[in-house]
Amino acid sequence: MITFENIDLIFDDKKIFSDFSLEIAQGEKVVFLGKSGLGKSSLFALLLGFVRPQRGRVLFDGGPVDEHTVWNVRQKISFVDQDVSIGDHKVSEWFAFVAEIKANQSLDFSLDKIKELMDFFELSRDLLNKDISDLSGGERQRVAIIVSVMLKRDVFLLDEITSALDKNLKKKAADFYIGRKDWTVVSISHDAVWLDNPHVKVFDLEKKAWKQ
Repeated sequence: MITFENIDLIFDDKKIFSDFSLEIAQGEKVVFLGKSGLGKSSLFALLLGFVRPQRGRVLFDGGPVDEHTVWNVRQKISFVDQDVSIGDHKVSEWFAFVAEIKANQSLDFSLDKIKELMDFFELSRDLLNKDISDLSGGERQRVAIIVSVMLKRDVFLLDEITSALDKNLKKKAADFYIGRKDWTVVSISHDAVWLDNPHVKVFDLEKKAWKQ
């Protein structure tokens, strides 16, 4: 499903990866663990085609990620970033904006579906009328989670999406993704709900090895 093959990556004269290889199979749940600067977010950027390696290649679903394929690859992935960059509209307007994107027009962005997911993730329905800028960090994370689910993708890249949630919601969100057997989920997280789950494989970027 996802392969990093003999990757060399250098930023500002700093070598992030040297001959780095990693494979993630379809349906696997994987967490990248490591301190800042080890390349966790860089792996997401490589897969999404935002950066190119100096050597090696990235494969998605058997094909290379390059200038010819990257748009198609991005359409198959739900990416939720650490900064939860979802604009400054009202929440309802943000859902409408995502729904109106050409690639999403066949998806179910009905108000009933939105409210169903808001209830599950314990968000007040009154939130729909609030400005995104007025939401707490945890509320923004849950809005972004809901959008990622509604996009109906099978591959999820999740960058610290539970960091601002309380203990109960951390577990609820993590279990939601982990419990879908057909989803391939790659998460960056330091939360125990991901790291201690028996169904999740942990890759230690400091040791460049799977954690036993």
